[in-house]
Amino acid sequence: MGEALSTSDGLLIRSALLSDVTPLLGLINAYASQGIMLPRTELELAENIRDFTIAAAGGALVGCGALHFYGTRTAEVRSLAVHPDWKQHGVGKRLMGAIEAEAVAHGIQSLFAFTYVPTFFLKLDFVEVDRRLLPSKVWKDCLRCPKLQCCDEIAMQKLLIPAEAATPPAAEGASEEASNGLIVLPTFAGAGHPL
Repeated sequence: MGEALSTSDGLLIRSALLSDVTPLLGLINAYASQGIMLPRTELELAENIRDFTIAAAGGALVGCGALHFYGTRTAEVRSLAVHPDWKQHGVGKRLMGAIEAEAVAHGIQSLFAFTYVPTFFLKLDFVEVDRRLLPSKVWKDCLRCPKLQCCDEIAMQKLLIPAEAATPPAAEGASEEASNGLIVLPTFAGAGHPL
């Protein structure tokens, strides 16, 4: 993300530091205990701390979100969470603004997220998409999820550039990628419904 952004209401948006791991763990796993997010370990957060942007107020962490790259064109918004006391204060929107700006700076063409709150993402110009059109994330992260066979999260995507300006997939592996650069995934046989 680069430099920290401070607002008139005292909210600071900045890149996460290793010293943020403990409060990140608390915020994310509080939601995970309610079945709203995937749980994270201290090791996972430490290994991926550079993916995270945080919101802080009065020195305390009040929100977070992560930008995780899947190749050079696509990235996922992960672990977007706002402390319950700070909901409805624009924290999530400001975090997403910083995350999206970082994605654009890296040349990312498409963002995606899995969510239980599609209305939030719709307000930010995301659209609901078929999860089978998203990158191999499903195989990597979803395999450890207890909801794998009955996932009820909604897949959302936002193109950051006009579709006609999107870079075509590279020649290698192009047969597995849709025209927008996303990988088409198979459904699980016998799962009862598509991913």
